[in-house]
Amino acid sequence: QVQLVESGGGLVQAGGSLRLSCVASGFSFSIYTMGWFRQAPGKEREFVAQISINGATNYYADSVKGRFTISRDNAQNTVNLQMNSLKSEDTAVYYCGAAPRRGLTVVPATYYDYWGPGTQVTVSS
Repeated sequence: QVQLVESGGGLVQAGGSLRLSCVASGFSFSIYTMGWFRQAPGKEREFVAQISINGATNYYADSVKGRFTISRDNAQNTVNLQMNSLKSEDTAVYYCGAAPRRGLTVVPATYYDYWGPGTQVTVSS
């Protein structure tokens, strides 16, 4: 049974930090590109960050570049998102996803096979 479970969300003041984690099970984690997406109320889900299967290639949305860092641990089947200098516009439900691609280029959301249920991040100004 495939599972992706996010954790680490919460309420934080603007300028603060949060670290999201996503633990995967039920599939071959090390051959999947992992990504983080987010969806704010009334908006479509948007790309946040992506990490390739070996962790060597990362992509970020322009809105989070320089503030967020994605990482993965293939031995622990975990992908993390370190979020610093948070802004009110970062408020959203954050989802991790898994795509059967090497991740050498940005993988569209439609190519993702698996998704977690999401974790809420709220940044107060």
